[in-house]
Amino acid sequence: MKRYFIVFFCFFTSGFYLHAQKLNGKITDEFDNPLSGVHILKKNASIHAHSNDLGLFSIEPIQHNDTLQVSYMGFETLEIKVGEVSKFLTIKMTEKPFSLEEVVIRPKINAIEALTFIDTQVNPVSTSQEILRAVPGLVIGQHAGGGKAEQIFLRGFDIDHGTDINISVDGLPVNMTSHAHGQGYADLHFLIPETIENISFGKGPYYADQGNFNTSGYVSFHTKDRLNQSEIKLELGQFNTQRIMGMFNLLNTENHAAYLATEFNMTDGPFDTPQNFNRTNIMAKYTGLINSSDQLSVLISHLTSKWDASGQIPQRAVDQGLITRFGSIDDTEGGFTSRTNAAAEYVKTISDHMAIQNNLYYATYDFELYSNFTFFLNDPVYGDQIRQKEQRKLYGFSSELQNDFHTEKWDGEFQIGVGLRNDSNTDIELSHTYDRSITLENIMLGDIFETNYFTYINANFNIGKWSLQPALRYDFFKFNYNDQLMEPYETQSVSKGVFSPKFNLLYNHSPQLQGYFKSGIGFHSNDARTIIQNRTDEILPSAYGFDLGFIWKPIPKLFVNTAYWYLFLEQEFVYVGDEGVVEPSGRSRRNGFDFSLRYQPISWLFWDADLNYTFAKSIDEPDGFDYIPLAPDLTLMSGLNMIHPSGFYGGFKWRMVDDRPANEDNSIIAKGYNVVDFNMGYQWKKSDFNVSIQNLFNTEWNETQFATETRLFDESESVEEIHFIPGTPFQAKFSYTYKF
Repeated sequence: MKRYFIVFFCFFTSGFYLHAQKLNGKITDEFDNPLSGVHILKKNASIHAHSNDLGLFSIEPIQHNDTLQVSYMGFETLEIKVGEVSKFLTIKMTEKPFSLEEVVIRPKINAIEALTFIDTQVNPVSTSQEILRAVPGLVIGQHAGGGKAEQIFLRGFDIDHGTDINISVDGLPVNMTSHAHGQGYADLHFLIPETIENISFGKGPYYADQGNFNTSGYVSFHTKDRLNQSEIKLELGQFNTQRIMGMFNLLNTENHAAYLATEFNMTDGPFDTPQNFNRTNIMAKYTGLINSSDQLSVLISHLTSKWDASGQIPQRAVDQGLITRFGSIDDTEGGFTSRTNAAAEYVKTISDHMAIQNNLYYATYDFELYSNFTFFLNDPVYGDQIRQKEQRKLYGFSSELQNDFHTEKWDGEFQIGVGLRNDSNTDIELSHTYDRSITLENIMLGDIFETNYFTYINANFNIGKWSLQPALRYDFFKFNYNDQLMEPYETQSVSKGVFSPKFNLLYNHSPQLQGYFKSGIGFHSNDARTIIQNRTDEILPSAYGFDLGFIWKPIPKLFVNTAYWYLFLEQEFVYVGDEGVVEPSGRSRRNGFDFSLRYQPISWLFWDADLNYTFAKSIDEPDGFDYIPLAPDLTLMSGLNMIHPSGFYGGFKWRMVDDRPANEDNSIIAKGYNVVDFNMGYQWKKSDFNVSIQNLFNTEWNETQFATETRLFDESESVEEIHFIPGTPFQAKFSYTYKF
């Protein structure tokens, strides 16, 4: 059936090209790396094309002596006069110092991705968690100095570890469904930051190829297909911080490339009790042409990490002098995690205008975490330490048919996708423990088997200055749970499906101005244990949203994006870690304003600013009790960076988060902060020297905060107040990189 489907579409679209002269070609950089998304424009006409993932393109109608303009951010713009149309045209583009003048607003929904491209060009590669800050308006906070996944904030969401944002790497999902420590848990630490080629992102539930957890947005990372050079990197810093990283070419020919990347991290952190944190990553990737038009990529990676943690501490213990800001109530917290990934991508080119992209992945994952959120509230003798543990196998695939078409008056493209994801999570555990060594009670213990089938269709029609982009997605979930604490043995099961329509509209006024309206429905799934044990109807609650905004280049070296947005959630989810459940907290609405600016006043100086304001409220609660805990209302990130022709580079990065409510009636406040980071480096021949400073002005700030009811060992009554993990104080770090 699939075969006839492909033949039908080939026949259908071929009618557009019967009488057209067509030029085929391939675009690469100086190192023969194919360039995807290069814009090819026939001058003095509205005819254009883009290169695909293999660098291949096709444009028509073309005649002898026509002139093509070939442009791509970060590369010299070329003008090429066409010779014989029948010949295959190979184009090599030359990299050049980045200039905002070359950023042209294209008729695509993801034009704002230029923001992340600009940031990755002018900012040095940092840690894997800080990569997420490349998304405008996204704020992160670390619970355990690099051990656990980060707490994420975006568009008025305390996303926890990933409940409302979809994250992936090379088609491999990062979010973990029905995770032992939180729904959608997204630990990105298996990604070595130097291997990242580009970042794709989108805010809101408007993207048909993004499924579960795509409510506030998505972030997709693509790793390098090949290395231009091998390199080694050594980092040394305060608090016994050390890192060594290496990327090595194994194979680098015109049609085949393979490399190995590895890193080792360790630090004790600024805490009174050393964290003894260490993480080891290794990754290998092969990319090659099966024939002139089909490409295969294979990625294998492994992460292992372990750490001790001081945990979140009560403000009263610091105020009373019982501990310092970097002390702990229970310093036996900590954990271990490992993840092994295998992923393959096969791009099959069917014709000049049609291709199929196939992704296949498999991962194994182990997680064990010891926490103590309430100290001696429930157990005044042994304390309230808990262990959360799981062993998971994750596999899946996706296949997407891509087709573009052209007529004399309009053009466009469509994608049709199908896929499957299965999670087998055995011995998922929540237990009451003491000193990591004694299990006092099994609170929850069982096996989860969760399957998600999906399909979607997405289209884009360019008619004059308008682009219409309708889309529809369908997801079906089946949740199975075997409760090992229940007798007799029984498999409990629930199934549910959800449709998610989308519609986006662009008005492409000029290469300097684009207006857009984006709308759609997304969803986030509930934890399988909560669904089955509580028999809740809140299985796949939807999120309804829209964006109205514009992208503008008022002058050649100034790029501005601004939008008003609205999002309604049928159900908020709050994970209660010490009870092992996802607690529904009712309907909510958020609306706000995003503003992003990128400015290059002179060729080697860049200024960026991202301002985000959100108004977030619970709908079903009375006035005064309708605050959404920890939802940030005002965030501002700004930076000044330089890349000088002399080899010097560096800059300042400022991030600000305003005070925000920590509970529903706003009686407890999570304090905001202002933190400035600094880095300065020099590139000389094959060497790169860099000094970076986190928290340049040694600001006292809280990285993560919670309103929690706790009791200390010698207290007769419990107290609800702010508990926090302190932000990093002044920390200097030196790095040296050698390329060969």
